[in-house]
Amino acid sequence: MIQVENIAKKFIRQKKKGKKEEFFAVDHISFEAREGEILGILGPNGAGKTTLLRMLGNLMEPTAGGVVMKNGDGEVISNAIEQKRRIGYLSENTKLYGRFTVRELLRIFEEIYGLDREKTEERIEKVSDILDMESFLDNRIEKLSTGQKQRSNIARCLIHDPEIYIFDEPTLGLDIISSKAIIDFMEQEKGRGKTILYSTHYMEEAQTLCDRILMMHKGKIVAEGTPEELMQKTGTRSLRETFFQIVGEHGLEESEDE
Repeated sequence: MIQVENIAKKFIRQKKKGKKEEFFAVDHISFEAREGEILGILGPNGAGKTTLLRMLGNLMEPTAGGVVMKNGDGEVISNAIEQKRRIGYLSENTKLYGRFTVRELLRIFEEIYGLDREKTEERIEKVSDILDMESFLDNRIEKLSTGQKQRSNIARCLIHDPEIYIFDEPTLGLDIISSKAIIDFMEQEKGRGKTILYSTHYMEEAQTLCDRILMMHKGKIVAEGTPEELMQKTGTRSLRETFFQIVGEHGLEESEDE
């Protein structure tokens, strides 16, 4: 489980005429992500979603507040290296090494995570089966389709069997078949008790997949609840309509910062 406590990230941006100003990309927010749930993080461009996910993934230091990670027994995990071992992080723009095959890439990451070499191939075959990668497991990454590359990228995140997944737009630009493989994977991992934080612009996908939703705007959480609770609260029939109504109440203009 992850508890986020009053977390914030402040940046300095350049304004016109050489002026600079401070602003909060994430502005002192708190929430929790539970075991066995998919928590959707939604918001327009510039809402602060990616900055938030980077802080949760130990890739960016917060300006204020912090993240408390607990194991299945409720014990706090304070060691930063141990925290990272428990996380599988997929960013929107992660690049893979094109000249490696998918199998070679996964072997490299198994070594990085210090996994048992004797079980390396067994784990690779299992991950390949989960994401339906058998047909291109030994192909060079530069020869793969967009959907195949994304599945390879997710395989990199789950090769060490993390307890927490942080996914930033995992199905962006993918075809239906590749999107389904990734969605099926998230539902399967949820069934195994994993915690999944999932940012997306696809409202229909979030409506059917997410157990709870956080809606962000200008660095703040402006709504929280299950898709059904949010639709009921706003009197709307879809999460897309809910999104536009809630964000519209706070100003529809998008920020230039993420």
